[in-house]
Amino acid sequence: MNDIFMKEALKQAKKAYKIGEVPIGCVIVYQDKIIGRGYNKRNTKKTTLAHAELLAIEQASKKMGDWRLEDCVMYVTLEPCQMCAGAIVQSRMKQVVVGTMNPKAGCAGSILNILQMEQFNHQVELITGVMEEECAKILQDFFQELRIRNKQEKLHKG
Repeated sequence: MNDIFMKEALKQAKKAYKIGEVPIGCVIVYQDKIIGRGYNKRNTKKTTLAHAELLAIEQASKKMGDWRLEDCVMYVTLEPCQMCAGAIVQSRMKQVVVGTMNPKAGCAGSILNILQMEQFNHQVELITGVMEEECAKILQDFFQELRIRNKQEKLHKG
C-alpha cells in the first residue's frame, strides 16, 4: 500500500519539476482514499508557505471539514522541514511515510525529529525509505539540470 500512495506523491513531485520548482510531492490519505495533494510551489506563489505538505494539509482539512487529521497518513517524497513537521504535529496526523531523507534540512530524523518529540502533546508514527531511490533520483536530476542551466546562463552573460 505504501508504494501505491508514494507513487501518487511522486506524480505531484513531477508537477513541481515541470514548472521549475524543487520536485517535492505529497498526498494525504484517509481510509485508503487521497483527500489532499500538494507539490512545491514556493517560487510560483512567491511564499515560504507553499510547501507540498502544507498545501496538502490545507486541502485535506477542507475535505475533512476539520483541522484535525487524526486518522490520516501523509506520503511525502522528501523528509519534512521544521515548518512542515510542526504543521504535521499540529494537525494530529497519525502517520508520515517519507521517501528520501534530507540531511541538510530534515526534521523527521535527520537534524531533528519534531514528529516524535515526547515533549509535544502528539507524536506521529514514522516510516522512512519508501521508494527511496525514485524519490532521491527526481531531486538529483532536478538539481543536476539546474546546475547545468546556471552554468550555461553564466557563459552567455560572460
